[in-house]
Amino acid sequence: MKTADFKVISHRQIADHIFQLILTGEEAANMTEPGQFVHVQIPGKTAPLLRRPLSIADAEPAAKQCTLIYRAEGPGTKQLAAAGEGDVVNLLGPLGNGFTSAPEQDGKAVLIGGGIGVPPLYYLAKRFAASGIALDIYLGFRTKGDVFLQKAFADLGQTTITTEDGSFGEKGYVTDQIKALRGNETFYACGPRPMLRAVQEAAESKAYLSLEERMACGVGACLSCVCESARSVNSPYVKICSDGPVFNSAEVKI
Repeated sequence: MKTADFKVISHRQIADHIFQLILTGEEAANMTEPGQFVHVQIPGKTAPLLRRPLSIADAEPAAKQCTLIYRAEGPGTKQLAAAGEGDVVNLLGPLGNGFTSAPEQDGKAVLIGGGIGVPPLYYLAKRFAASGIALDIYLGFRTKGDVFLQKAFADLGQTTITTEDGSFGEKGYVTDQIKALRGNETFYACGPRPMLRAVQEAAESKAYLSLEERMACGVGACLSCVCESARSVNSPYVKICSDGPVFNSAEVKI
């Protein structure tokens, strides 16, 4: 883990307020674990002072490339959205612990993403598909304009899209689609807390949840991104940035 400069090779909008940033840099060779994140320094700016945590949506370590997908919402990410081809972006990372557990033998991986929680699941889906693991993918969005990566996921496994207003795919919440699943599945999820709570209740310990939280340092020093622990005897909390962001669902209280 260290800070390093990356060069922008592609930066484009792929949905309403959603941008895909493809970077090249030496440290991308270390981005081998789906579910990790990087801390992004906004290029050419002294404010905002703090870096922005963004999950790694994809990586090609051999080619020294990585892809970040983010929502341009606050001042920092709106400034990042102005970065163009050839600009330099400084990253700290890769950080945290990602998805390291595969499904049981002959089991199926069920990937569940909500909104801006979808990106880290793409790198995981690629890894599972390359290993011959069967995939069911469920992606939830608010409306049609928010949908992204649907074709990329569909190329890797059976993919179901839901929107809350029914403007694209199935109408309803993404968690509605998994209520009937009770086979040899292992769940992998990233998205808003209510969605993760529903996955946790449905899957019990056979789920791995990637938690999202505002962060300051990104390395576990400032304690600004803690979550209540369900198991720890040493501390009632876990640090999402350094203990996670991926946890077994039995380890955390959401």
